[in-house]
Amino acid sequence: MNLTLLKTRYLVTRFISVLLSVTTCFANADDQNSLLIQSTTSTANSGLYDYLLPLFSADNGITAHVIAVGTGQAIKNAKNCDGDILLVHAKSAEQAFISDGFGVERYDLMYNDFIFVGPDTDPAGISGSNDAIKALQKISKSAALFASRGDDSGTHKKETQLWKLANVNAQAASGAWYRETGSGMGATLNTAVGMQAYTITDRATWISFKNKSNFTIQIEADPQLFNQYGVILINPEKCPTVKQQAGQQFINWLLSEKGQQAIANYKLNDQQLFFPNAKISE
Repeated sequence: MNLTLLKTRYLVTRFISVLLSVTTCFANADDQNSLLIQSTTSTANSGLYDYLLPLFSADNGITAHVIAVGTGQAIKNAKNCDGDILLVHAKSAEQAFISDGFGVERYDLMYNDFIFVGPDTDPAGISGSNDAIKALQKISKSAALFASRGDDSGTHKKETQLWKLANVNAQAASGAWYRETGSGMGATLNTAVGMQAYTITDRATWISFKNKSNFTIQIEADPQLFNQYGVILINPEKCPTVKQQAGQQFINWLLSEKGQQAIANYKLNDQQLFFPNAKISE
């Protein structure tokens, strides 16, 4: 093989090597400046992330991406090391996540509430009360249709807790008056409207929901319907791919005075959707 051909091959090989090296560096740089959040659907469906994440990115140069699923699925995904941050609303499940070693620390972030919505005909006669337990007992006794998410989400966990407090085995009526959608909050609300069935939803999703038809809020302002959100850094000791520094930056920003004020400032139809309640840190 002549010298010219050898030199040409060497230069080509060297060029490819440098090109791959530069590409890898850019990929790693992009990777280090991005985060993946495993999140409940309500924070995404309400538009909160569309408002918050550009503000965070402007301050920190980090782009955050969201996978919005039910709380139960978000926790499973986080346990599979798919993500850097967990942001959900089922405190007991979040505490178990920490106890099992999958999370570093849990922080209260913000809250709103759950509400019962249903057709204005109110077939079970629950409207006018702020007692969620009695409302479920009336729904069960009258066999009025009730649409459940049935998906192990934070909303479904709350609903299951309330049925237990009401001493009602709703599962026994599955397929009769109790209908499980196995889907997210928006789809469940659409199903409830289509069937003229009661359902439980977080207020933020309800405010942003557009297909309300003849549905109104039937039960609200019961302390049992309090809805707390928490944020957790996935444990890098369990999941070595977790971007610990960037993830903690995101949490610190959310808990800071600026992040908390941004949460408070987010409104739809002049209604505040989430109420910050973190211990302010700088």
